[in-house]
Order: sequence, then C-alpha cells, then structure tokens
Amino acid sequence: MKHKIMIIEDDESLRKTLKKSLESCGHSVSSYKKGIDGVNAIAKDDYSLAITEVQLPDMNGVDLLKKLKKSAGDIPILLIAANGSIKGAVKAIKHGAFDYITKPFSLDEFNIIVKRALDIRDLQEENIRLKRDLSESFCDANIIGDSPAMQSVFKFIDKVSQSDSTVLITGENGTGKELVATAIHYQSKRRNSPIIKVNCAAFPEDLVESELFGSEKGAYTGADRRKPGRFERADKGTIFLDEIGDLPLNVQVKLLRILQGSSFERLGGTESLNVDIRVIAATNRNLEEDVKNGKFREDLYYRLNVIPFNIPPLRGRKDDIPFLIDHFLDRCNCRCGKKVSINSDTIMALMDYSFPGNVRELENIVERCVTLSDCNVIAKKNLPSYIVNKIKGQPAMETLSDITVEAEKCHIIRVLRATKGHKTKAAEILGISRKTLWEKTVNYNINL
Repeated sequence: MKHKIMIIEDDESLRKTLKKSLESCGHSVSSYKKGIDGVNAIAKDDYSLAITEVQLPDMNGVDLLKKLKKSAGDIPILLIAANGSIKGAVKAIKHGAFDYITKPFSLDEFNIIVKRALDIRDLQEENIRLKRDLSESFCDANIIGDSPAMQSVFKFIDKVSQSDSTVLITGENGTGKELVATAIHYQSKRRNSPIIKVNCAAFPEDLVESELFGSEKGAYTGADRRKPGRFERADKGTIFLDEIGDLPLNVQVKLLRILQGSSFERLGGTESLNVDIRVIAATNRNLEEDVKNGKFREDLYYRLNVIPFNIPPLRGRKDDIPFLIDHFLDRCNCRCGKKVSINSDTIMALMDYSFPGNVRELENIVERCVTLSDCNVIAKKNLPSYIVNKIKGQPAMETLSDITVEAEKCHIIRVLRATKGHKTKAAEILGISRKTLWEKTVNYNINL
C-alpha cells in the first residue's frame, strides 16, 4: 500500500533527502520545517505516518507529539534524534511515539523502520475495518422484514442497544432470537468486545456449571488443568444465554449471583472473579409457568426479565415472507453457484402456509428447493409434499419416512410430559444424549 507521510525536519538537506527516498517508494510526502506547520497540516488531512525531528526551533518532541496525537489520534510517529536529543526521544516514546532513529543513519535503516511503522498502521486500520464490517453485518439491517411487527423489533434493538440492562427475549423456535441478541450487541458500546453464545440445553446437566463458570484443576474427573468459563471469556462484552429455561436449578443460583454482584467462583475454586458483562437471555418456554411449577427460580426470573421482548412468529408477519424468500434465494444461489428464481404463484402458496418452524423452516424450504432444482424457476410442484397437498386440497399422502418421523415426535412429547419437561431424565428414558434430545426438540418444534 502507498501512504501519505509527513516529515517535520529543520535540516533542509535531510528533509529533501528523506522526502525523495519515500517518494521513490510511491508514497505521497509533505514536508515542513517547523512543528506548528506540521500540526496545522495534520489537522486538515489524513496521514499514515509522521516523521519528526525531536528538537525543532519552535517546540520539543514531547510537546509536538501531544499536539500531533490530539489532531491525528493513533497515527504512528517516528522521531529523528541527534546525539544530544536521545533523552527527549526516549521521553517521547513513553508518551506514545512509535520509535526513534539516531543520526547519522542510512536510508536503508530509515526505510526499514518506516515500513515497520506503516505495516503496523495497516494492521490497525484493517482491524478497525473488520470490526466495522462485522458490526454492520449484524446490525438490524440484516434482520429481514418491513412489516409493522418487524418495525417494532428494529425500534426495540435501537433502544436497548444503548443500555447495559439485562434483556429477556421470548418467542417460538426459529423466530430469530439469537439474531436479535447479536444485533443488540453489535450496536452497543460493547461491540469491540466478544459476544459469547451459550445454548443452555446443549450441555449435559453435570457439565453446564463448568462450561459457564469454568473449573479449577482437579474439580472433577478429567479436569487436568484450569479451564476458563464462558462468563470469563465474555468479560467487557455480552453473554447470550439461549434456552435459559433449560438451565438446571443448581446452576440458576450461581447465575443469580452474577446478575446481583457480577462475581462468581470457578467450579472447585474459592477465588471470587469479577466480570463486566451484559446478559441477554432467550427462551421459547413460558417462564412464568415454570416458576409456578417450581422448574425456574422466581428471583432469577425477575432478574432476567428487566427488559422483556417477544419476537412475533412468521405467521404473524406474512408480509415479510417475500423479502425473506429473496434473501434466502440470493444466499443459496451464491452458495450453490446457481441462478434460481421463484414464481409469484409459489410465493403466494408459501404465504398461505402457517410455518410452525418460523423463519428457520422457510430458510430450509428455500435451500431444499434451490439445491434440488433442475430448472431456473421454483414452481409449486417443487415445494415439499405437505405444502403441495395443502395447495391442491388433497389429503396428505405421507411416506413411510414421514410416518416414522411423526411417531418419533409424538413419543418424545409423551416422554417429556411424563418427566415434566426434565430433559436429562427424558433423554435417559429415550436412550439418547441430552444434546441429541435438544436437537430433536428444535427440529420438531417441540415447545414443552
């Protein structure tokens, strides 16, 4: 990359030599004899690097450094020091100068230091750009919809992003709770710190505590080293606790302590750790009912429910379906290297469907149609059979696979009801892991 560089040097011969050397590398160079001229220039234009003599006729290196930093922020500043001004250069380094070079020096030595300073500057700017792009990719513009229901979602994100208050997002599976939580984080002042996402239902009950809060060596069998938890990793940022209703009661106590005092201990530890985090939780369960049934702590519920928000299901904002279809089509076409479109009759058919799986189900349908399509236009006949049969007004003729899936879903529901929603017990009865059970409840849109 070529850069714009400033030289402030009262020695005219040296100033011209350095300017010519840098210009030969393709850089744009402005040169000044006095410090004040450089300060005035840098306030009006953007520079990638400032190179200045430590002791100028009108000001010393530290004073000049402060003035340049005030106008140009994090610009690297390279100092040129004569033997008698090395102490001043060292002092300026302590105040934020990049480096210094002592007279006499060769142009090769000078160019190496300049290149190192510019490389670091490029990395800093690239880091800023990537963070900005990441922030923009998760802003509410990436949440598709123009319906009144979605406008209320956008307004909610804008409002709560400016605070650190705990947020509880509710809504059916597939409505976009995680996307809303992510948008809140990347529009907040914590955007440059991490957002750590935890699905509370995805871990075995005996490992949830160590995953969230970390563990000390020897805390449990196999704990051969200290392990930081998700809350430690989220320090200065946001932690998103999805499926918070599935958090075991014993872990709920520890979470309550963090919400009350921002401190906790690792599993097997005695040292209290303090963290600065924002908590966003989400659930598809009715936590008020869980509180009444003794499955969720009342005090924790009120700590989480500071700013509640319910995301509407897709059937409550059908005007957004065409926009979502276009979005998913673009993404799938790009991924598959295709140019598949969808006709208006098919869009109307999808708008007549109730979408129990919400936006996630619509995305899956579009991906399936694009992937399996042998032509460039998705027609009604290309839609899943359960939607096509509804369109034709015919009874659904299910395959053996469909019947097997429905039987499995019904059995899972029966077992969950028998165990009063206790996923660990239900998984044991079903002979599968808790994680597998959670995945099936998501795929089958089971809300118990």
